[in-house]
Amino acid sequence: MATDVQDIFIIGGGVNGCGIARDAAGRGLSVVLAEMNDLASATSSASTKLFHGGLRYLEYYEFRLVKEALREREVLLRNMPHISWPMRFVLPYHKGLRPAWILRIGLMMYDYLGGRKILPPTRTLDLRTDPAGRPLKDSFTKAFEYSDCWVQDSRLVVLNARDAQARGAKILTRTKVISAERGTDHWDITVESGGETQVYHARLLINAGGPWVEDIIRNTIRINSTEGVRLVRGSHIVTKKLFDNDRSYIFQGADNRVIFAIPYEGDYTVIGTTDQDHTDANTAPVCTDEEADYLRKFASEYFKTPIEKDDIVWRYSGVRPLYDDGASSATEATRDYVLSLNEDGVPLLSVFGGKITTYRKLSESVMGKIGGIFPNLGKSWTADAPMPGGDFPHDGVQDKIDALSRDYPFLGAEWATRLVRTYGTEAWDVLGAAKTAQDLGEMFGATLCAAEVDWLVKREFAQTAEDILWRRTRLGLRIKDAAPLEQYLAG
Repeated sequence: MATDVQDIFIIGGGVNGCGIARDAAGRGLSVVLAEMNDLASATSSASTKLFHGGLRYLEYYEFRLVKEALREREVLLRNMPHISWPMRFVLPYHKGLRPAWILRIGLMMYDYLGGRKILPPTRTLDLRTDPAGRPLKDSFTKAFEYSDCWVQDSRLVVLNARDAQARGAKILTRTKVISAERGTDHWDITVESGGETQVYHARLLINAGGPWVEDIIRNTIRINSTEGVRLVRGSHIVTKKLFDNDRSYIFQGADNRVIFAIPYEGDYTVIGTTDQDHTDANTAPVCTDEEADYLRKFASEYFKTPIEKDDIVWRYSGVRPLYDDGASSATEATRDYVLSLNEDGVPLLSVFGGKITTYRKLSESVMGKIGGIFPNLGKSWTADAPMPGGDFPHDGVQDKIDALSRDYPFLGAEWATRLVRTYGTEAWDVLGAAKTAQDLGEMFGATLCAAEVDWLVKREFAQTAEDILWRRTRLGLRIKDAAPLEQYLAG
């Protein structure tokens, strides 16, 4: 056997790849993960930013998936209270679409399957008197309100990668796997980074390539397989703030789809998503004008004030790599994950599909699949392990914001809130011994300072302005000139 053989080599630095790396490293396995771009640079940074069960999946009888996702919400809330928090969702009753009794039964099932301890139950709203009805057209008089959760998706990925690294995993970003060859007792994996190649050896190869999972099987690993992915593009628009209350909305459409309208980054509203088939993983997804108009007009059927094109401040789109189950439409394709273990020689495990909400359970399922390969595998542990910065009670965010404001009085409430919501208890490490804002170095706008940039580069795998402005934070919405940040990073 080759020297320095790792237990696992993972292809893909999205939420599934990083979640698997964290779980495996915490069970005592040696792990290397390679991501060809930045962490969370594809699907995992382009979600609707929700930990949710998927209310509409009940219509497609995805009961196992919905139950698993619902029960994960509170596990995840407890482990990352800085980047995830509860939200209440308002579902207006629309005459002529799903009957009210069907909605009520669906939400009763949602509550029952969820096993709630933290999140409050469903209730019925009179939109004529409840503040949630103010931004809506007067024809909507009744609604149901239920619970799901928000999550900062790309930060979730980075924190999994950081914790995996802290437990011994090697995380390689901007490192492309160009070939993987099966030997007699291990894989030989050739990677390329910065024009240089290197070969790693591993007893198990895990393909968590997301949209590229099928391409990796056929063109990188070069084995025959009948399994594949259905690429479905989900697009979102971000608009100027559309309503003042802190609740979110879920709207039904005549086309049997639903969309969300969610408060976003304080001053904005995010609306999504679409379901469009996407033909090529190597073609970057974009929110087309047609998709933006669809979302804008869909939401305008509910809001009193129509959403105009000029209200849109940003668009984003991602590709969901759904398991190809032969569904007749993108909307009906399963959101469940499939783990395919190929043991025709040295083992290969490929991950198809999955939801951000179930990434931790997916990782545990992977560990269950590979238990026969690694008989000394440690026990499950991630259900009770906080993410970096998340070591405080789920309802203690405001206490942390108040404490940070006391310790650093120059911050102000908005800045302190952003730091705690981004870094949790590590906000103190980011700020260090600073006594004034000037002690934090150059300012790049929207409270982004050199000390924070340095932290992101040294601790969170960031290399470019895009990494920082659009994945480690969402300050790209507010910082329009990235040139000073780019110059700082280059210097």
